[in-house]
Amino acid sequence: MRVPQHPTLIRRQLDSRLKKCCPNGPVLAASLAAVRRRCGNPSCHCARGGPLHLAHQLTLKEHGKTRTVYVPKELLPEVRQWLAEHRRLKRLLKEITDLTLALIKSHVPHRRRQRGRL
Repeated sequence: MRVPQHPTLIRRQLDSRLKKCCPNGPVLAASLAAVRRRCGNPSCHCARGGPLHLAHQLTLKEHGKTRTVYVPKELLPEVRQWLAEHRRLKRLLKEITDLTLALIKSHVPHRRRQRGRL
């Protein structure tokens, strides 16, 4: 993202980012991983050395500890949307932070220019 020099342009970009900051749905701060596992059924091909089953897990921090949660196949598309929403908001907050810092840094030079002092 290119940060402009003039405070008015910075404020415009900042206002547009702040309007987009509202979540569009549930937000999930976690990592999704595909893993291969045995199902536990003794008559299944995976118990006899055959190919393992594909499963999905979420990894997240809960009270300072890493937790893993199984994701059912039916919920997988929704969970992916929730993760994407978290990434979108995280990226947006970084842009808002960068613009706010640029606004602070440009304040004094802009005031000097207004007073005719370079």
